[in-house]
Amino acid sequence: QVQLVESGGGLVQAGGSLNLSCLVSGSTFKINSIGWSREAPGKERELVASMDSGVSTNYADSVKDRFTISRDHAKATLYLQMNSLKPEDTAVYYCTLQTPWRNYWGRGTQVTVSS
Repeated sequence: QVQLVESGGGLVQAGGSLNLSCLVSGSTFKINSIGWSREAPGKERELVASMDSGVSTNYADSVKDRFTISRDHAKATLYLQMNSLKPEDTAVYYCTLQTPWRNYWGRGTQVTVSS
């Protein structure tokens, strides 16, 4: 089993920054990818940033050049640095991890960007 616990969300003005964290615990010996998704009210959940088992990263077009995904193996933590935030970035952000057998999700952290 894998447990994912997000933190770092909050209320920020447009143009501001937030750094989300995801503490990963449990059986993580085989990971296909790890990343961040978000779900805004009335919209489908979308993958915004991901990292494979190596160093390759992928970003949704809507967040490229503004968001940066990174991980600290020693701390078993995944990060999402979000800069130049926009009101349309308002959503619940979920940490997600894919193994060959199933996907895991955290409970999410709310990010609200005011205009």
